[in-house]
Amino acid sequence: MLPEGEENLLVNETETEEALITSRTYRLDEDSLTVAGEIDDLDAIKQSLSLILQTERGAYEIYSEDYGTELTALIGQPAPLVFVNIEDAIKDALLQDDRVESVDQFEFEQVARDSVAVKFIVTTIQGEIDMGTEVNING
Repeated sequence: MLPEGEENLLVNETETEEALITSRTYRLDEDSLTVAGEIDDLDAIKQSLSLILQTERGAYEIYSEDYGTELTALIGQPAPLVFVNIEDAIKDALLQDDRVESVDQFEFEQVARDSVAVKFIVTTIQGEIDMGTEVNING
């Protein structure tokens, strides 16, 4: 038997409240290679996705085995084969982030004999981000 007035405590203890999820993080200034303030929302997601694209999967023990891309596997392959495989590699890497809903609208361009540029749109919980990267296919 519960003391008077405490019967509502059990109900309140079992109710859960959805926590506010934030993307707040430090802003990395790539030009000066310094930390410069903080960012949140879409800017923070974009920075995080950019870091994923710049990190080779499995190269650093600090990250989980699912973090990063596997773009070095494309080195030495002909451009048409790179076009096919880079889309899958980028989708696989970016969709590991729970804030990413889809990665679509890929556009490819061979910018040099040994380099392929790719542009795409990432749809996140905060909105869309235009992104791109360049892959050196000759190492």
